[in-house]
Amino acid sequence: MTSAPKAGIVVVGSLNADLTIYCDRLPHPGETVHGNGFAVNPGGKSANQAVAASKLGGHVTLIGAVGDDSNGTMLLESTAKAGVDVSRVRRSDVATGVAVISVDASGENSIIISAGANGTLRPSNVTPDAFEDAAVVCLCLEVGTDTVIAAAQTGHDAGATVLLNLSPYAEVPERLARLSDVLLVNAHEASLFLGAEADVPDAEAGVEAWEPVRSQFADRGLQRVLVTLGAHGSVVLDSLARGAEDQITRIAPTRVSAVDTTGAGDAFTGAVAARLAAGESLAGAASFASVAAALATTKKGTQAAYPTIADVEQLRDA
Repeated sequence: MTSAPKAGIVVVGSLNADLTIYCDRLPHPGETVHGNGFAVNPGGKSANQAVAASKLGGHVTLIGAVGDDSNGTMLLESTAKAGVDVSRVRRSDVATGVAVISVDASGENSIIISAGANGTLRPSNVTPDAFEDAAVVCLCLEVGTDTVIAAAQTGHDAGATVLLNLSPYAEVPERLARLSDVLLVNAHEASLFLGAEADVPDAEAGVEAWEPVRSQFADRGLQRVLVTLGAHGSVVLDSLARGAEDQITRIAPTRVSAVDTTGAGDAFTGAVAARLAAGESLAGAASFASVAAALATTKKGTQAAYPTIADVEQLRDA
């Protein structure tokens, strides 16, 4: 009897309490502006990605750390309510991580994070038994690089697809790059990663302009890369695709009226993870994620704003 394919998603990384203030415009350096609303919400890139993937049908396990405080309790409760297995999120004697977020009237934001308990997550907390059903391992850089590498290696050894969201940007050791099956970056992060030799096209460039970038990523050991372009959609660079015409795919943006863009990138990443775990191609996953991320910007906050599969399908069919 053939065993069923693995379908689980393991997310390793951060959980933060989002302290969000809304204002007409973001302040300039040294300037004070008046706010018009304040909220404390569950967040953190990894928790957000886990919730997004779970709400989109994924079977998600989250590995992370929170403090033994009210923010930690809020995060555990909200993430579990979304259907995520939080049994591997440990309590730390360090306060829960926080993100201080300002959001202007157009939905744009600025964010400062303090790692808190996230900084206590260690490679020893990443154990192979958590990855037994993993089809996808979802990673970002809001926890220590040594822990991210340990998770990537464990996921690789389990036969999972390792999805690395290169955010917040940091230099990536060669070992981590080569363990990453799919790299997810925005255009700025792509330029930083590739360095001086990079010539990342502008958002309006055609498919052919992305061929040198695809080759540069491949030379660094990255065969599958997804570059997000904000309101201009995304580009899939897939050196493993069957034909030359399939190796670069432009994904059109989904037009909505944005209210708050905070966490939209995490919604995109979680959606990609959910669709890859369901057996979708990278281009198909990116197309689905474009709609999910757009929907996430139409409401305030992060996790509470994330859509379900039904929400995505309704907008795609509209």
